[in-house]
Amino acid sequence: MAAAAPAAAAASSEAPAATATAEPEAGDEDSREVRVLQSLRGKICEAKNLLPYLGPNKMRDCFCTINLDQEEVYRTQVVEKSLSPFFSEEFYFEIPRTFQYLSFYVYDKNVLQRDLRIGKVAIKKEDLCNHSGKETWFSLQPVDSNSEVQGKVHLELKLNELITENGTVCQQLVVHIKACHGLPLINGQSCDPYATVSLVGPSRNDQKKTKVKKKTSNPQFNEIFYFEVTRSSSYTRKSQFQVEEEDIEKLEIRIDLWNNGNLVQDVFLGEIKVPVNVLRNDSSHQAWYLLQPRDNGNKSSKTDDLGSLRLNICYTEDYVLPSEYYGPLKTLLLKSPDVQPISASAAYILGEICRDKNDAVLPLVRLLLHHDKLVPFATAVAELDLKDTQDANTIFRGNSLATRCLDEMMKIVGGHYLKVTLKPILDEICESSKSCEIDPIKLKEGDNVENNKENLRYYVDKLFSTIVKSSMSCPTVMCDIFYSLRQMATQRFPNDPHVQYSAVSSFVFLRFFAVAVVSPHTFHLRPHHPDPQTIRTLTLISKTLQTLGSWGSLSKSKSSFKETFMCEFFKMFQEEGYIMAVKKFLDEISSTETKESSGTSEPVHLKEGEMYKRAQGRTRIGKKNFKKRWFCLTSRELTYHKQPAFILGKDAIYTIPVKNILAVEKLEESSFNKKNMFQVIHTEKPLYVQANNCVEANEWIDVLCRVSRCNQNRLTFYHPSAYLNGNWLCCLETSENALGCKPCTAGVPADIQIDIDEDRETERIYSLFTLSLLKLQKMEEACGTIAVYQGPQKEPDDYSNFVIEDSVTTFKTIQQIKSIIEKLDEPHEKYRKKRSSSAKYGSKENPIGGKTT
Repeated sequence: MAAAAPAAAAASSEAPAATATAEPEAGDEDSREVRVLQSLRGKICEAKNLLPYLGPNKMRDCFCTINLDQEEVYRTQVVEKSLSPFFSEEFYFEIPRTFQYLSFYVYDKNVLQRDLRIGKVAIKKEDLCNHSGKETWFSLQPVDSNSEVQGKVHLELKLNELITENGTVCQQLVVHIKACHGLPLINGQSCDPYATVSLVGPSRNDQKKTKVKKKTSNPQFNEIFYFEVTRSSSYTRKSQFQVEEEDIEKLEIRIDLWNNGNLVQDVFLGEIKVPVNVLRNDSSHQAWYLLQPRDNGNKSSKTDDLGSLRLNICYTEDYVLPSEYYGPLKTLLLKSPDVQPISASAAYILGEICRDKNDAVLPLVRLLLHHDKLVPFATAVAELDLKDTQDANTIFRGNSLATRCLDEMMKIVGGHYLKVTLKPILDEICESSKSCEIDPIKLKEGDNVENNKENLRYYVDKLFSTIVKSSMSCPTVMCDIFYSLRQMATQRFPNDPHVQYSAVSSFVFLRFFAVAVVSPHTFHLRPHHPDPQTIRTLTLISKTLQTLGSWGSLSKSKSSFKETFMCEFFKMFQEEGYIMAVKKFLDEISSTETKESSGTSEPVHLKEGEMYKRAQGRTRIGKKNFKKRWFCLTSRELTYHKQPAFILGKDAIYTIPVKNILAVEKLEESSFNKKNMFQVIHTEKPLYVQANNCVEANEWIDVLCRVSRCNQNRLTFYHPSAYLNGNWLCCLETSENALGCKPCTAGVPADIQIDIDEDRETERIYSLFTLSLLKLQKMEEACGTIAVYQGPQKEPDDYSNFVIEDSVTTFKTIQQIKSIIEKLDEPHEKYRKKRSSSAKYGSKENPIGGKTT
């Protein structure tokens, strides 16, 4: 939470004012839900200096995983035969649960045996902010099975006084193991946990053991163990039942969690140590404890020789208040396109003061897009860019606020456009082993450069032809902005006949299609970063497409390639037909008459991936077991297949029309003793599905809910457990058609292609303003300085990096921003205080994390 903004002066009536909104009553946020939303964005860049094999073949086949505690949520492609693997894989996902550590593991792939963990980078949740937005080299730490822990234990201790048969008095320590929560999966399945309970002292180590709980990550033990605590002979009844200091300081309770391995070795899950002196001032103690590594992870080990991993991590945790709190800030931001000059608007000022413009661009573009304000805002900031552009050949080539906004917009609204246009061909390229290398220096032995040229030309022609025929699929928002760019560019350079095309091609070819071709995984066109040979092929294709787009719109005199072999290859495309095709395509997507067809013939591809489904039992014969299947969701149907289906609907084993989906909800772990399960309730029997991790389960539930939100006859109640052995496990109703016993979860935004949570985006913008208050203050001071001093600027100063066209209007907007942020600080501060005080140390929400209390 940011500190309160400095007091702001009342804004003049001439300023672009925010519409007055009724302020919520003080304390109202306490009575309504504040959403805590976590997300993780970043990039696994590369590793270097990994430990080589000892044998003659020193190279390794490496991949990297991302883990929330011990749960794997992301895995990169395997990079073969390298000790410095280059992964270059970007990631983004919502985090649906609490966690202690974010870890990155580097593995060596092993075909015959279990993959070898080379090393790891483990970052505590509270330390993630120290690495936000920065590329950092992390030294790999050793992976010790005794340090890989996850979960928490609920424990109660009591001290009773007993009189023995011979009349002496002793103390009895009562240890009640109540439950555990969040234990890790073992080999992808819920574990079989048990606990050992030990009373440890200088001269004793009494150990007892709980029963094994089968297939659960949240075992309920509820077992009580008794230990006698030895008393000194000086004890008398007059001591008022107090435990002597010298005895207490030497004793501790140690609880070790294990997974029962049956025929193999038991796996250590974690331990806690609680000194008995917690009972010094009280006869009982009850608390939740986080499981710790063995000996709390204090183990000396050489780590310098394991190598290092370069990462870019950006973790955000947003506290989203009820909608009415964001009214004034939203209104001020949404007025930005109408402010003259645009540089005095709240949205533009946000981009000016943020340390990284990209942090501001994403929430800003999504919010403006949600309210149909992006086109006028992008047009206005692009016009500001054009004022500083002196050469038509460099139009929109920089990384300004305008170009970044348009890049982000194309990623958001152009996802489906890329899938229907590029994905089938990119799948063909990535699945094929055809060589396309045409650089004589990089040719492998046995390669034929002429055959490779033909392969490369085949792919370029196929992609080019698909792109230039795709104008009817281009989203309306993109067409509208391209039209505005074309008009402005023509006005700025009236004597250049090509600039109307280069203004559009600099985005659609250079920043959209070419980038998607060379990085298909970034645009969700492929699940992983391609292998090195495929990357090389895609790079050559991307370079050619870039040049075709820009060359066809600028000049046909010569290409822009530096490499001789690319210049020779490009001569194949120096024909008038390619130029005319590019110009025709650019004309179509930048025309006010060309819009995305309202009724597309192709279904929108939404998500696909491998999961496990439980057999539906549609026949009397056959087991109702879990089988691995490839699931595919479009705007029309959910299907699953025995293997990945790159052609939608091909060889589907089972199909559920989207219109038949009645609800999509989580399934309780107790139903099948499996984590990360959800159910698709439709007009036939429920489909029970197990995702590979919590992130994947959350994403599937979210997209299935969105695509079916407007269906008729959606359920309002559902059964959170399965129907097994003649009754529902949740409410014990015997009728399979019994009404659900739990309300369905709240609805989600209905737009299946652009899912925008405007309150969350506004909360992000509020957070960015609070983090940049010092720079906002400097900009305010710069406005005052400019307004007072009208002489020539002699040397660079604090405000020389700000774009301030109208100091008076900019100053008034900054005053409004500060006033609104200050008012928003109040409910945030109240919630922060309430949150810190409500979770008592030792509660399930705030467990004890060390050896002592």
